[in-house]
Amino acid sequence: MLSRYRRAGRASADAATAGSANPVAREADAPAQGAAFFDVDNTIMRGASLFHFAVGLARRQYFNGREIVGFGVKQIKFVLSGSEDLEDMASATEAALSFVEGRSVAELAHLGEEIFDDSMIDKLIPGSLALAQGHLDAGQQVWLVTATPVELATVIARRLGLTGALGTVAEVRDGVYTGHLDGPPLHGLAKAEAVRAIAAREGLDLAECSAYSDSANDIPMLSLVGRPVAVNPDSTLRQHARENGWQIRDFRRREQVKQYALPIATGAAGMALGMAAGYLSARVRRA
Repeated sequence: MLSRYRRAGRASADAATAGSANPVAREADAPAQGAAFFDVDNTIMRGASLFHFAVGLARRQYFNGREIVGFGVKQIKFVLSGSEDLEDMASATEAALSFVEGRSVAELAHLGEEIFDDSMIDKLIPGSLALAQGHLDAGQQVWLVTATPVELATVIARRLGLTGALGTVAEVRDGVYTGHLDGPPLHGLAKAEAVRAIAAREGLDLAECSAYSDSANDIPMLSLVGRPVAVNPDSTLRQHARENGWQIRDFRRREQVKQYALPIATGAAGMALGMAAGYLSARVRRA
């Protein structure tokens, strides 16, 4: 199983070094140095970047109601299953990529930039951006590390002026997406393997590196570096961080209100989902 995670990590590092946002030149005999690795969803950006991208595509009538409903149902089934199995992750990720099958990489990259500027930029978390900027000001590389497709992650990195991005690699033939993955998704242990791979290629000393994430799924990546930081952590990561003396940074406003607001928000989200599904189903029937 570890070899599959390692394959995903190395594939991501291959893609990242082939098209990093701001490549950093390094002398062959230069000493190893530190860098920073940031998760994206709920660490750099509120919510799921792939979801924001899909919403942007929907607003541009990139796909029809039937495709939206099918994608939503598959994702809901995966989330409710609570699975961390790599096969389930791959299945869910491929479901998310199914709507780009047959589309060109160049087209999606252009739309990614457009959608980021239009509707994703206001979802960035200022506190996390300040942390990333601090590393850049110190002359360090800053990489995004995410299960989001590497092309979208690279757009985000480029727009933020970061070094590059490690993300899930989708299968491409002749510049066109096949709708399948090129190996496993970049998740959990695979993120740690991607960080390990890019560190070897860039001459980074992991003991001098920092990593930031909100999720307990990223404990392998956080444990790999000398300065792990839990940002807006879930309960499991918060407990792990406290037990191991990791730094905790919480940029959520009025964090203490969450325990009261969550049941209300969950109910409202359920109502909204039901209304959206009904609306889309009606459109499909009329189509």
